[in-house]
Amino acid sequence: MRRPLVGALTTVLLTGATVGVGTTTATAAPQGRVKAVDFAGTVALSNCSGSLIRMPSSADGDPALVMTNGHCLETGFPGPGEVITDQPSSRTFSLLNSSAGKVATLRAVKVSYATMTDTDVTLYQLNTTYAQIKQRYGISALSLSADHPAAGSAIKVVSGYWKKIYSCNADGFVYRLQEGDWTWKDSLRYTPSCNTIGGTSGSPVIDVNTGKVVAINNTGNENGERCTENNPCEVDENGQVTVRQGINYAEETYGIAKCVAPGNKIDLSLPGCDLPKPTEEAAARS
Repeated sequence: MRRPLVGALTTVLLTGATVGVGTTTATAAPQGRVKAVDFAGTVALSNCSGSLIRMPSSADGDPALVMTNGHCLETGFPGPGEVITDQPSSRTFSLLNSSAGKVATLRAVKVSYATMTDTDVTLYQLNTTYAQIKQRYGISALSLSADHPAAGSAIKVVSGYWKKIYSCNADGFVYRLQEGDWTWKDSLRYTPSCNTIGGTSGSPVIDVNTGKVVAINNTGNENGERCTENNPCEVDENGQVTVRQGINYAEETYGIAKCVAPGNKIDLSLPGCDLPKPTEEAAARS
């Protein structure tokens, strides 16, 4: 996980060292008109980055959502297999404009969804709507793509915490990305120029051809270790392990769209929703 302060003042060394066999590598994606990407709609958290995010089904009058990593949750890392829903929260977020200036403080009313299983995401519901934010501050939410990202596509990782934009390409997709006790599915691997650091956790990954969010930045292999915390490893369908020191990763977000009902309500029972669900024991306690 890209922790906010550990190693945050220096970038990781991009050695490209590998162990084992390679996994999926991108081929060039068709290029269209490039969209301008800036900081408008991104947010800074106390320890991470994030974005004011709009689902394909969201309406202007819906309570707005902020998206960041599961490991940025204020109550600590969710454990393997743990899923958190509808947890009260009063967390605040600094909303940024196009030039990374703070224009407002947004406030959550609850954690709508959070997990570090299969993916690494937290969705906060705010006490304001998209329309209210647009009217008061002139900022529109970023749009979440409902499509799987394309290999080779040009992307930008936009960190509200550091007020920095990283530019690279989608190098390929990883069957399983393992880090410590956590495993993520179908992760997106960056080309080396996205040398993200601590504090960039939760940054939206934007496809520059569509201007939409296709993933959420979450980790990178710092020291060349194998499958340890801050040193994720790639595992292919045959169990072969690859270690890529200095290479960074994101978790795809297109599947989230299938789990959001009208009113921006997370509904894990919707057809096609594959987000992890709370265990029966956890659901009974909620």
